[in-house]
Amino acid sequence: MAKKKTDARGTITIECTEAVKEGKTASRYTTTKNKRNTPDRMELKKYNPHLRRHTIHKEIR
Repeated sequence: MAKKKTDARGTITIECTEAVKEGKTASRYTTTKNKRNTPDRMELKKYNPHLRRHTIHKEIR
């Protein structure tokens, strides 16, 4: 029998860190990442429409 191929790519949610510190509505995005190559939490610069600027978004799940 052939081995099963495991999928290393998973869906993650990233959330704005600056809005959370300010107590405002945080924007969230979903994206995928390869969990074997990037085991640490991901950080991306994305647009937050509530703050009307680009901010750092960190992985929450």
